[in-house]
Amino acid sequence: MPDFRQPTPTNQKPPRLAIIVAGGSGTRMGADRPKQFLLLRGEPVLLHTLRRLAAPALGVAEIVVVLPAEQVSTWQQLCQEFGVSIPHRLVAGGATRWASVKAGLAALKGHAQGLVAVHDGVRPLVSTAVIERTYAAATVHAAAAAAVQPKDSVRLVSPHGSAAQNRQRLRLMQTPQTFEIDLLRRAYAMPELASFTDDATVVDDLCRVQLVDGDYRNLKITTPEDLLVAEALFGTT
Repeated sequence: MPDFRQPTPTNQKPPRLAIIVAGGSGTRMGADRPKQFLLLRGEPVLLHTLRRLAAPALGVAEIVVVLPAEQVSTWQQLCQEFGVSIPHRLVAGGATRWASVKAGLAALKGHAQGLVAVHDGVRPLVSTAVIERTYAAATVHAAAAAAVQPKDSVRLVSPHGSAAQNRQRLRLMQTPQTFEIDLLRRAYAMPELASFTDDATVVDDLCRVQLVDGDYRNLKITTPEDLLVAEALFGTT
């Protein structure tokens, strides 16, 4: 039978993919539910985050949402309650963030190539511009992450006291952190280390991570105060 499919252009750009990791329990929030399910402007925080990554301007081909296994049914119920129609694949995560990202990456096994943005589920105010910057930088450098300069003075603490640090040379890491999918797969094929705090630290031994300008409004909701700030900032990003 003739094959009428069009050949794939050799200069086609790699697809943009995304993994949203949401594994919080809400302990620091003092809430009755995980922080990703708390309401922000009347909708779950995680829904706002999903909507940001699914912005048509970004052209993300596939989004994977990773949640603890015991929270999967809750999210499915919330999707029905709030009429969520944004396409995404739901995956049960592991005991650590590292294990959860690895599970999300496994869900993208059908993609031989692509750029994967890994984003915290409780960063619902990330702007399209910040996400776009990480994808664009990863296209050139294979690994990119959003970051901002500290506003406060910073000191390094040791058993012998503390010492001032030059904050011009320091950055506070944010997400998304975006990588060529093969690079991320190779990084996550290595054993988990206690020193891993984000995806950039997992990739560091294989590739230099290019930092791009983040946004101070791209806050991570971990405390009740953060939720209040997010409410105030909503609509400004």
